[in-house]
Amino acid sequence: MGAGHHHQLYLPGLSPVHRLPPQCKLLAVLAFAIVVVATPREAFWAFGGYALLLIGIAFLAGVPLAHVVRRMVIEVPFVLFAVLIPVIGSGERISVLGVSLSVPGLWAGWNILIKGSLGVVASILLAATTEPRTILLGAQRLRLPSLLVQIAMFMLRYMDVIVEEMRRMRIARESRGFEARSVRQIPVIARSAGALFIRSYERGERVHLAMLSRGYSGQMPIIQDMSASMKQWGTALALPVVALAVLGITAW
Repeated sequence: MGAGHHHQLYLPGLSPVHRLPPQCKLLAVLAFAIVVVATPREAFWAFGGYALLLIGIAFLAGVPLAHVVRRMVIEVPFVLFAVLIPVIGSGERISVLGVSLSVPGLWAGWNILIKGSLGVVASILLAATTEPRTILLGAQRLRLPSLLVQIAMFMLRYMDVIVEEMRRMRIARESRGFEARSVRQIPVIARSAGALFIRSYERGERVHLAMLSRGYSGQMPIIQDMSASMKQWGTALALPVVALAVLGITAW
């Protein structure tokens, strides 16, 4: 099943990071996240080292830092939560700029903020250097349940189709003078949602029948070679290994 077009998170390139097999990058990011989560919150130098590692990978992959910063907006709710913890936390308190803050809350907020940010940046770099469909194929190579991978593939493939269908339905409503300004329009929106569900279900049935007629037997064909050499595994796993080394150095 072709991707059809590049996802907005993916930045095409020919860097060494782009060329690594997806299963290697997936395992490397997972191992890196485990090292970050296991790092004591007091290890400031270790977190600084992790950040430098990710900046180096972004430079090697040719991913602009501006791209990473824009995509980090996704963690804004967690940032707000981390900021609120010192305000509403209990225990020993200190005054910062005239505001009484909880010391345990400050530590908890810092812990959430730094570890969450490092994990988000690592995920953004993974998405920027690996096409979504390829990521799913890599997950399949790592022995994730095939059915879940296929469901995710179809969701990825047809999400834009459903969104476009929603857009056409909205235009059709507005061309007939419909404006959703009050709760009285909720029944119209509900009927539109029901119609969209039926159309999506029927499309799924047609796609499934088309696949069966073409020999589908429960497994999606993999055309490209997804194997990884020992060198590629070593290159990818260098990220968590170096992160672990940084943790050991700072702890010593």
